[in-house]
Amino acid sequence: MLAIAGILLVVLGVVCLFKPAETLFASAWLIGFMTLVSGLATLLFTFRTQKFLPNSGTRMLSGLLQMFLGIFFLCNNMAVAISLPIVFCIWVIIEGIMLFIESFDFKKFGFGFWWCIMLLGIAAAVLGYFGLLNFEAAGKTLSVLIGLGIIFNGVCYLVAIAGINKFLKPLKEITEE
Repeated sequence: MLAIAGILLVVLGVVCLFKPAETLFASAWLIGFMTLVSGLATLLFTFRTQKFLPNSGTRMLSGLLQMFLGIFFLCNNMAVAISLPIVFCIWVIIEGIMLFIESFDFKKFGFGFWWCIMLLGIAAAVLGYFGLLNFEAAGKTLSVLIGLGIIFNGVCYLVAIAGINKFLKPLKEITEE
């Protein structure tokens, strides 16, 4: 089963690489679905624990808002797919700025490579900015990253099989004795 999963993940990752627009639409749908399910789970949790945990009202509101957001995402798939690269670029800019700022904390505590963190933070912020200037390219890049991530997961499954087989052989010899 692990081999089948690994092969299917590699195939899915390759499809993501060659179908960037479809990858963004599928990701947008998946985000909507997962948000809807998360909201439903939050509501169910709230109903089961409202007698024991305080602030059930805010938790219930959170669950309802998540469900509303999930339904909104599912009904507006194109808008979500188009906005994913923009949101991703803004996130990269914010994280880059945070890394830049945190690098000085590392310097203060004597970390010798603080400047690497600073440079990576600057690079991230600049790349995020350029992504905002051309979010079509950012969307394709995001799809490539998703595809590569899926491929790497599939390859890890296949490598795990080799590791499992390596350990199974001595275990079989021990149990047969």
